[in-house]
Amino acid sequence: MKLLYTLAILFACCTVHAQEIALFNKDGKAIAYIDTKDEMSVYLYDGKAVAYIDKDNVYGFNGQHLGWYDKGSVRTHEGKIIGSTKEATTRYTQYEPYKSYKQYKPYKAYKSYPPYKVYGQSDWTDDSFEELLLTGIKK
Repeated sequence: MKLLYTLAILFACCTVHAQEIALFNKDGKAIAYIDTKDEMSVYLYDGKAVAYIDKDNVYGFNGQHLGWYDKGSVRTHEGKIIGSTKEATTRYTQYEPYKSYKQYKPYKAYKSYPPYKVYGQSDWTDDSFEELLLTGIKK
């Protein structure tokens, strides 16, 4: 019984820390974070909700497929890495900035079909991670 109680406490502690997952760009700058308690919504640090994760797909709130979330990395349609969690990258990561209050989250539009997923890419793209995420709220 003591073991079950201990495991329950450990599980509760771990789930509290897993609420928000930082996403970093190629230069190690924190660009956005995933709120796991808010339907896997992706927020910029200014509080703007720009995307969400559905299974392994990253969608903008406008319904546009932005890429894939694969083992802690956000990948473009070309299969290149454009963003990553601290745990999934070997690159240096900067400190996360303070988070602003979350702004109004837009309604989710109908999702577009994802393109065929490209495998085998391990390099980073030079594209802007923030610009990719911002396309998720453009009309």
